[in-house]
Amino acid sequence: MIRFVVGGAIRKDDISKIVKEIGGDAVEVSILSDMQAALAIQTKKADYYVGACHTGGGGALSMAIALLTVDKCATVSMPGRPPKEDDIIKAVEEGKVAFGFTGDHAEAALAVIVREILKKK
Repeated sequence: MIRFVVGGAIRKDDISKIVKEIGGDAVEVSILSDMQAALAIQTKKADYYVGACHTGGGGALSMAIALLTVDKCATVSMPGRPPKEDDIIKAVEEGKVAFGFTGDHAEAALAVIVREILKKK
C-alpha cells in the first residue's frame, strides 16, 4: 500500500479523489494540513505528498520544502507551464517525495505522478 498525503492550498478533496481513482486499492490517501502532511512524510507515516496552489510551488510545497528540503520536492507545473511527463518521470526516479502543481493541472499531473510511483513499487 502506497500512502499519499494531500496538502497544498486548493482542491484537496478533488486531488484525493483523483489519486484514489488512479491508484485504486494500491493507495491510501489522507487529506491533512500542510504541516501535518510534511511531518507525515518526514516521520515515515506516509510515502508521498501531493498538493496544489495557484503557482504550483508556493502554497503547494512551502511547508514540504521547509521540512523535507528542496531536494525531495518537485514543482511539476506552474501557470502557463503544464506538467511534462518526462520531468515527472525524472523527479520520481530521483526520489522526490513531494509534488506541487497548479490546481488546473491536477488531473494531468496526478495521472503521471501516481502511475510512475505505482510502477516503482
